Amino acid sequence: MKTCSAIVERCPDTGLYVGYFAGFPGAHTQAVTIEELEANLKEVVVLILEDGAHAAHA
Repeated sequence: MKTCSAIVERCPDTGLYVGYFAGFPGAHTQAVTIEELEANLKEVVVLILEDGAHAAHA
């Protein structure tokens, strides 16, 4: 299983947690809680992998 790291920050203006994957433009999300952010980031990874699979078959 491969692993990847997400960068997580807290927006000083909104108080929301913001997470993104370096090297993947547009692969970001935000949430009120760190647990919600983790779930959202997992969803982002799934979408990236699905998109990559579709691109490989195109």
